[in-house]
Amino acid sequence: MNKLKINDMFKLVRVLMVSMVALSILSGCNSEKASDESWSLTPFTKIDEVNPVLNPNPNSTFLCPVRMDTVHWEEKDVFNPAAVVKDGKVYLLYRAEDTVGKYAGTSRIGMAISADGLHFETQPAPVFYPDNDAYSEYEWEGGCEDPRIVEDENGTYYMTYTAYNGDKARLFVATSNDLINWTKHGSVFNRTADGEYVKIWSKSGSVVTKRVGEKLVATKINGKYWMYFGESNIYVATSDNLIDWEPVEETDESKKQYDEMRQHEAFKIIFAPRKGKFDSELVEPGPPAILTEKGIVFIYNSKNHKDYGDANLPAGTYSAGQVLLDVNNPMQVIARTESNFFRPEKPYEITGQVNSVSFLEGLVYFKDKWLLYYGTADSKIAVAESSTVPE
Repeated sequence: MNKLKINDMFKLVRVLMVSMVALSILSGCNSEKASDESWSLTPFTKIDEVNPVLNPNPNSTFLCPVRMDTVHWEEKDVFNPAAVVKDGKVYLLYRAEDTVGKYAGTSRIGMAISADGLHFETQPAPVFYPDNDAYSEYEWEGGCEDPRIVEDENGTYYMTYTAYNGDKARLFVATSNDLINWTKHGSVFNRTADGEYVKIWSKSGSVVTKRVGEKLVATKINGKYWMYFGESNIYVATSDNLIDWEPVEETDESKKQYDEMRQHEAFKIIFAPRKGKFDSELVEPGPPAILTEKGIVFIYNSKNHKDYGDANLPAGTYSAGQVLLDVNNPMQVIARTESNFFRPEKPYEITGQVNSVSFLEGLVYFKDKWLLYYGTADSKIAVAESSTVPE
């Protein structure tokens, strides 16, 4: 009997040990699942004591060279800024609207400068705007909208922006050595497909960068620069010089489809909206994407569909998610956040020209932290911070 009891005890011990190992494995799996978004740039904390950091200014005036009249160029709204660090300061280049004309508001790009990244001094006149030049047919009188800015290894700045003439939005590019004096180059697709892509709706260019100190520098992968763009879906384009871009077309006949929202044949879709989620109606690039050891971290904006979106979000809400893409193949999605990491919550984010909008476009690494600048309800500009530094 004692021998049997001892054998039974050994069996019990073995069962307990197996169970503990199984629990350990399951626990490890759960731990991995819980941290499987550790690659993302989160969390961000909105800085309530300074937000909004930029508001409309009814007193700023500008002699519009097209209208040939003085306009209050940032009277209506300021929003959707690009951001860069230069000479130890943060520079915001932001979209500003007046209140006149066919659309009761033409967009121009103003500049604001900050020594701490939180308190900004605006410049009296816009630094970029529609003019009597070769691009007026594309920029007037909707304007120049929603900039993103990167620099190359030589310190030249490249700004992608939306040229809007009331008919179509088009993705354009300009360059500068000082952020003040800009050279326009027109559509990023001027030299592709005999200019055919200039005719279609395109916007929101997020160029892949790497962080070099406090700078986000455009970087080549497999000998090319890469840029995510689009509004209905996320597409990608490549370039040799950051000015002339070629979109990647879908060559697989079984995957070809039509972009119903923007009425053209879709390019190769990197990722698309998801039914039942915060990004159910459209997806659109945010700030410049960042190359890390784990992959390319790409922040994107999205809109919630009124019929088949996230029932916990108001219809039409603009919030943000993140995607991780393969460092060797920027067209390959490795991971995607299941829920939004950034959404409208504050009164200034919920009520404005367009309600319930947090639209992320400016991102800098400044004084050992990330500062994220975004448009609120298409009316004001706010900032959030994070100390997370993906390697």
